[in-house]
Amino acid sequence: MENLKIAHEIFSIERVYQSDPESVYSAWSNVEAKANWFIGPGDWSVVQRKLDFRIGGEEILHGRFPNGKETLYKARFSDLIENRRIVFVYDMILSGKIHSVSIASIEIEKVDSSSTKLTFTEQVAFLDQTIGREGVASRKEGTLAHLIRLTDYLEKVK
Repeated sequence: MENLKIAHEIFSIERVYQSDPESVYSAWSNVEAKANWFIGPGDWSVVQRKLDFRIGGEEILHGRFPNGKETLYKARFSDLIENRRIVFVYDMILSGKIHSVSIASIEIEKVDSSSTKLTFTEQVAFLDQTIGREGVASRKEGTLAHLIRLTDYLEKVK
């Protein structure tokens, strides 16, 4: 049996949004809002979306590419402080095979009367170490794409 090592990585992304903390938090906690910016790339389409936003609640985002490749994001919320903090653990499953397991935290801080800083930190275990640093670069790039779409969404709902 092949002995695959696990590749552990951590990254953080900080963004400042021209919105109040309540709007930023709501964009994460409301399924209709989140469906506007938490999506897959390009020609990816949603198969299932579910959000039970409470401690112990689960989030599912299942999608498919035209070539049949599927992604399944399964999260469980561990800690929530309204308008301030979200902590969750999630699995990323690619075409039925678990790819990674992560713990992620989102810290939301009011900067001034019109802006909010969000700090996203993820500790990821890629279950095949050959993915390693390339995997974390891809994950960070994908997360940043989500956070940029969040900027666009927040601008639209002002």
